[in-house]
Amino acid sequence: MGSHRRLAPSGFDRGAGAAVSILSVAAAALAAVPAGAAPYDDTRAEMDRLYEQAEKATEAYNEADERADELRDEVGTARDRIARQQQRINSMRESLGSLAGAQYRSGGIDPSLALLFSDDPDDYLDKASRLDRITAHQAGELKELQQAMRELAQDREETAGKLRDLEKSRKAVAAHKKTVERKLATARRLLNSLPDSERDAYGRASRSGRHGIPGLGSATAASGRGAAAVAAARSALGKPYIWGANGPSGFDCSGLTQWSYAQAGVALPRTSQAQRYAGRQVPLSEARPGDLVLYRGDASHVGMYMGDGQVIHAPYPGAPVRYDPVGMMPVSSVTRV
Repeated sequence: MGSHRRLAPSGFDRGAGAAVSILSVAAAALAAVPAGAAPYDDTRAEMDRLYEQAEKATEAYNEADERADELRDEVGTARDRIARQQQRINSMRESLGSLAGAQYRSGGIDPSLALLFSDDPDDYLDKASRLDRITAHQAGELKELQQAMRELAQDREETAGKLRDLEKSRKAVAAHKKTVERKLATARRLLNSLPDSERDAYGRASRSGRHGIPGLGSATAASGRGAAAVAAARSALGKPYIWGANGPSGFDCSGLTQWSYAQAGVALPRTSQAQRYAGRQVPLSEARPGDLVLYRGDASHVGMYMGDGQVIHAPYPGAPVRYDPVGMMPVSSVTRV
């Protein structure tokens, strides 16, 4: 199922609205099955719709969670920078204060009288010249202090804005979590309502491929990193589907591909939509092991091509990481990382 590491509040609002709409449709569909209809077929179709909608909501959840992580990092960096700026300002203030005090103490007598009573007029004039230079330096230091204080105030304001954005992200993530949980709980209840034979049939149907898939390319990975990612994905076979998870004990669909490539030293984006553009797109007929196969027009599901017309992917809750035919659902694109 589709899943860091950007935030679009309007998308969240649409996702929350879609959750209510879909659950209403599910209830209406189950309540309105006419006599003589095939209720199990209707139930399975509704489960498919719910799983697809949950997958899209999971993608939005992962995107929001990734954005929240980015904001947390940005806020931490900004706070470190502000602390350094404040320390620098404090040092500048201390330096200017010491210099001003020294000038005050030495400037308590009129300069002409100081020259008159000086034991060494040449020495006094030399000191006076240096004092002028110090005063000019002090003026420059004061300007620098003022600029540093302006930058500090601006950084504090920007950080406050990031903190507000972070709080919005947290709320969006929490809202999407509830949306996904509701969809998945409804789908699981529908699945559990089926007789054992129908549940088995649903599992088989979810693994069936479409006809007309073109001949596929080489069974050899296109690169060493692709081969390493393939090995990692194979090592995850049998691990449970856990929505919002990116390993190593469980995965959603883009979490699996992200984790697999991380084992190969490659940092993929968190969501399947972003992974779609993480490399070069190639035709399905040229797919090679390690390539990412994106499904549906919105790229809300992703698997890793393994050769021989098969992908490894994390399908949906209750179905562990497994092999399935590459044509198990409409392919929208293939990306070579």
